[in-house]
Amino acid sequence: MKHAMNAARDLGTEGWHKPWSGSNNGNCVEAKKLDGGHVAIRQSTDPEGPALIWTPSAISAFVGAAKAGMADFLVA
Repeated sequence: MKHAMNAARDLGTEGWHKPWSGSNNGNCVEAKKLDGGHVAIRQSTDPEGPALIWTPSAISAFVGAAKAGMADFLVA
């Protein structure tokens, strides 16, 4: 999977979503769709910190694998 790292602050404050928030007291991952289908991922508690930038094919593979249960070991 190809990805890069940027400072999250350089990506602006608008457009970040917390699709995985729940009962984590606000400690969760945020995602932002960028131009060209790229996706930025950052830690919600560190909005000024690093953000991983994933290519469209890499984020698609990750989401597909998660839906197929390949990440279930992380929560079991």
